Amino acid sequence: MTAPQADLIVDRPLVTDGAALWRIAKDSGSLDLNSSYSYLLWCRDFAGTSAVARGADGEPVGFVTGYTRPDRPDTLLVWQVAVDAAQRGRGIAARLLDGLTARVAAERPLTAVETTITPGNTASEHLFTSYAARHGAAVERTVLFEAGEFPDGPHDPEVLYRIGPLTPTSH
Repeated sequence: MTAPQADLIVDRPLVTDGAALWRIAKDSGSLDLNSSYSYLLWCRDFAGTSAVARGADGEPVGFVTGYTRPDRPDTLLVWQVAVDAAQRGRGIAARLLDGLTARVAAERPLTAVETTITPGNTASEHLFTSYAARHGAAVERTVLFEAGEFPDGPHDPEVLYRIGPLTPTSH
């Protein structure tokens, strides 16, 4: 891994970042791409539970989108994580995840992080299992959605990773 960038800033996304987040997601080649409109809405409505990494020029080079679960307000569900191809291998995704969970935990109780990962997505598996290890938390894995539940054609199952319990000092 290349050394992390010292001039990288992790903060809340702005609506004006929506187009850049959509482009980064589109260029990732691995994320389910949502409409450009949804990234604009996400930056407006879920900025408090999402984060963007900005390079020295202030432009987004990575992001993580998430939300707190309505039925479990102490659980942050991470929806998407993406880093610009030119910036990968510098620990940006880990910095985004750590920064986001620290910010959310400073604002409200946070005892768990959830995400879904398709089998074989080793980069995401590593990101979230290493997050759990850094924060001294266990990882539970269960299939959340079976392949046959997706109405739009072939789709791998989505495995739910539940990381916790998180303690106030672990994030």
